[in-house]
Amino acid sequence: MHIENKNAQIEQSIYLKRMTKKTIITVALAAATFTSSHAGGILTNTNQSVAFLRNPAREGAIAIDGVYSNPAGVALLGEGKYVSINWQAAWQTRTIQTTNPVFQLSKDFDGQPQTYEGKASAPFVPSVQAAYNTGKWSFQFNFSVTGGGGKCEFANGLGSFEGAVGQIAAGLNKFGVAAGLPNAVICNGYDCSSYMQGKQYYFGFTMGAAYKVTDNFSVYGGIRVLYGSATYKAKIDNIKVINGMNPNGVDFGEYYDQLKPYINGAAQNYEAAIATYARAGQEIPADIINGYTSVRKLQAVESYREGVNLQSDQSGVGFAPILGADLKLDKFNFAVKYEFRTKMNMENKSTVKDAHAIDAVNVFRDGTSIREDQPSLLAFGVQYSPVECVRVNAGYHHFYDKAAKKTYYKMNEAGVSTRYDNKNDMLKSGTNEYLGGAEWDVTKKLTVSGGFQITRYGNTDEYINDISYVVDSWSYGLGLKYQITDKVAVNAAYFKTCYDDYTTNMDATGVQNSFTRSNRVGAIGIDINF
Repeated sequence: MHIENKNAQIEQSIYLKRMTKKTIITVALAAATFTSSHAGGILTNTNQSVAFLRNPAREGAIAIDGVYSNPAGVALLGEGKYVSINWQAAWQTRTIQTTNPVFQLSKDFDGQPQTYEGKASAPFVPSVQAAYNTGKWSFQFNFSVTGGGGKCEFANGLGSFEGAVGQIAAGLNKFGVAAGLPNAVICNGYDCSSYMQGKQYYFGFTMGAAYKVTDNFSVYGGIRVLYGSATYKAKIDNIKVINGMNPNGVDFGEYYDQLKPYINGAAQNYEAAIATYARAGQEIPADIINGYTSVRKLQAVESYREGVNLQSDQSGVGFAPILGADLKLDKFNFAVKYEFRTKMNMENKSTVKDAHAIDAVNVFRDGTSIREDQPSLLAFGVQYSPVECVRVNAGYHHFYDKAAKKTYYKMNEAGVSTRYDNKNDMLKSGTNEYLGGAEWDVTKKLTVSGGFQITRYGNTDEYINDISYVVDSWSYGLGLKYQITDKVAVNAAYFKTCYDDYTTNMDATGVQNSFTRSNRVGAIGIDINF
């Protein structure tokens, strides 16, 4: 048998090249999932205490948890030593529905959009806040998980995983037809197994000092040291090609061997054509160059005949200054805080050893680093106490996500993959959060509180994908504080986030995704002053 129609062969080779590229990109990007299961911006957790969970609007409050939320206000607590120890446990699901025409080739296709669910857990998320107030000074320390904080697992992979394999099956079908293969040999379906897991922790260590300028006005300056640690695993295996001879599927590698002579023969034909044009001193037609490039890419697929198993460990350190101010006026307290952007270069230790022409694989290349900045944050808060035993709070957060650098790779038409650090430019805006809540001292020992948070991201279809996503949400928290003694109090809280659905427009290939999540957090803590 031979390839009779060169133009058709070129077309199908280009198609297969693109489908192959999508497969490898999918696997590499799968590792990019971060597992933030907390309140805050795209890469930032703001729930650093049990007090936040029972009333998220903490920016205007004067309390020991203010070491994170209102550090300037801590100076107004009075002299003494203060410590708050907090433990949170979070559980989250991520649900994605995907419509893709190539799913019709799946062995298990049921005519419905495919649903993929990931489960994330963070059973132990600690934080410690401490302050030593003496004279006009307040010296403070905070340890917390300021980003990430858990592990997310998709036991059955993602729609982009299966979609990529389905695209390969569709490409093999067209290639077989163009090559004149017997009908019984031509691919008409696929089967596969896929899996992904990602976990990420950004540990923050903050040190700073507040100075009480007057009895009702204080300022703060500090610095946060951020240590990032992440591990990503992704695989696609047991890829099978279904055809007339193998209704239950034949191993992809075995099937590829059947096509290999035709692929190599096409490559030789292109090489001969290029040499002919070169000897004649003529410009090589674009279709010849593109066809040859596509066949060379198709030859490279052989290295993935056993599927793909990728693991990458990343780590990095960053620094960010923090400034704050607090002003108390009669029954009102006003506060502001600004956290500068944290420049993070995450170093790779990975199974990807060599530079690759395929887009996202280079993000995980061993020995390289990528940008994963934590964005700057501007926060305002106000607290109003109409009577001594009641406090009403409001707050606002703005995360400057678009100014934070994030690395991605993009391939041009010549097959060259170029690095960019501005993925967040795809967002239409930074993240905005609106917070409110109230506390009531029921007795001298018992305080109950509740509050809410509304989060609005700057998502676009270009930015969001099933590998890593956030969607607009509103959250509520409630809980209590019990003063055991004059020096010791315990806190308990429950916090739940209700997520909107985000549905993309259907793209040119007929793919449409719908994203949502669920999240709940429980926490206990203890506050001590000496």
